[in-house]
Amino acid sequence: MAGFASTADLAEKRVSFDELADGLYAYTAEGDPNSGIMVGPEGAVVIDAQATPAMAQDVIARTAAVTDKRIRQVVLTHYHAVRVLGASGYRPDSIIASDATRNLIVERGEQDMASEIGRFPRLFRGKETIPGLTWPTHTFERRMTIWLGKREAQVIHIGRAHTAGDTVVWLPQERVLFAGDTVEFGATPYCGDAHFTDWPGTIAALRRLKPKRMVPGRGAALMTEADCEAALAGTEAFVTDLFARVKAARDKGWTLKQAYDDCMEALRPRYGHWVIFEHCMPFNVSRAYDEAGGLDHPRIWTAERDLEMWRALEGGAEVAPAEIRR
Repeated sequence: MAGFASTADLAEKRVSFDELADGLYAYTAEGDPNSGIMVGPEGAVVIDAQATPAMAQDVIARTAAVTDKRIRQVVLTHYHAVRVLGASGYRPDSIIASDATRNLIVERGEQDMASEIGRFPRLFRGKETIPGLTWPTHTFERRMTIWLGKREAQVIHIGRAHTAGDTVVWLPQERVLFAGDTVEFGATPYCGDAHFTDWPGTIAALRRLKPKRMVPGRGAALMTEADCEAALAGTEAFVTDLFARVKAARDKGWTLKQAYDDCMEALRPRYGHWVIFEHCMPFNVSRAYDEAGGLDHPRIWTAERDLEMWRALEGGAEVAPAEIRR
């Protein structure tokens, strides 16, 4: 049986550090997880921390090249290990997350850390520098504001999409959006912990902001309104198409394996060229299959469940609807 598609992805990615507006930057890496940087008169803020403290050092170095201000705060857009475990590398005064994100760390942070490191080893370079789970020091329910001098940065728990705790950072004056994994561009959305039914509504909320520039969770920094809309539309189309296909399969009584094979064949022509397509799709179809069967709260991914799922989808073992564990 083949291993996870991601374990063969070992090529280093070229990092870009783009200025979105005065003091606002995008750290992107050809489809690897992005970070955002906001620089104010009293210090800098990093949005999404990278996967390890060792990997955070490159974000720190590139930030130091444009400002002498210390990174004082880290904002977490959601709980996934690849986004949060590098936070300690910044030695921040505060780490900010939504209440829902903290609750997910409590519920499944340990399992997610082991699962993600096992799935995608290249994204956890320097994993020995991780001191443990990242815990926010400050949480909020719906929104809060960070003031960078006179610049307003709204931190918004925008709605359920990629996870139940999805948070974006919105600068209304500049119309710059740091979207986290609610939006991807040229990269396959990971939906293993998604809420498919809610995701289009969350996209609609982002669209109403009318962003002029955007940092998606993965993919290049978006520098025009047209590119921002293309990312919103592409993400919405993918999650809508995938869920509709899987729901139709489940309604017919098809097994998870049958639903997966059908979905891969149907979606590959339109989306198969997006990065991490092969890696994400087994997790995406598994979660869609659960949600289509009425399971609102995503099951926890563990290293053991990862392998069980992979055997069912890549190894040919049939799993009928009644056999999917709740």
